[in-house]
Amino acid sequence: MATYKKRGYKPKNKAEEHELDVHGSTTAEVFSTLDSSASKTEQWVARNQNYILGIIGIVAVSVLAYLGYQQFIQEPREESASNELFYPLQYFSQAQQSGVQADSLYTLALEGAEGKYGLLDIVDEYSGTKAANLARYAAGISYMKLNQYQEAISYLEDFKTDDAMLGPVSLGNIGDAFVQLEQYEDALRYYERALAEDSNDFTTPLYLQKAGVTALELGQKEKALKHFTRIKESYPQSAQGSGVDAFIGMAKTGN
Repeated sequence: MATYKKRGYKPKNKAEEHELDVHGSTTAEVFSTLDSSASKTEQWVARNQNYILGIIGIVAVSVLAYLGYQQFIQEPREESASNELFYPLQYFSQAQQSGVQADSLYTLALEGAEGKYGLLDIVDEYSGTKAANLARYAAGISYMKLNQYQEAISYLEDFKTDDAMLGPVSLGNIGDAFVQLEQYEDALRYYERALAEDSNDFTTPLYLQKAGVTALELGQKEKALKHFTRIKESYPQSAQGSGVDAFIGMAKTGN
């Protein structure tokens, strides 16, 4: 057990005196080592002071640049893009509610009018903004309605969202476009991606049916049966559920 050397304390014998001397020597060596290490650290900092300050400066400038970009560039661009998007979205909304003039309204939504930006302009001019991303979706749907399927696929594939409805719908529309192009394997792949994106009572039975029908077209009866059976078991009250027995029969017989 170590013996502490109090002020004025005298060792009782030679052994105790030796122990105190060893203990004091060891402590001195420890402090000497610490002093040496601290000195070396100070010397390293001194030698590399410009480098360290440079790194700190780079980090600080990067943070300030990011904050400045967000506040003075990105946020105003987002606001401007949203304001510009309002105009073509009016045409897009009208087109979805109109049967007679829908084609011309979708064209106006895409190309703009009266000096105002269309969806395509917003995608080009405001790339990286939320408004441009939404414009891609609306442009893709507009091209679908105009039967321009390659263009629809191009814009919808670039659309990104975490929305539980828009995600499956955008992927499902890509599947629809591939069906129109008679590229059934691609269509089935996108229908199944739409199913994996989210489960709900609207899009899930719809794309289960489309995936099943497309699988039948490809001669994949087992896969078709799986999709149709899921409608029957999980979504019997859906619009697709009312006629699913006929599809199940087709998948089982291959007719």
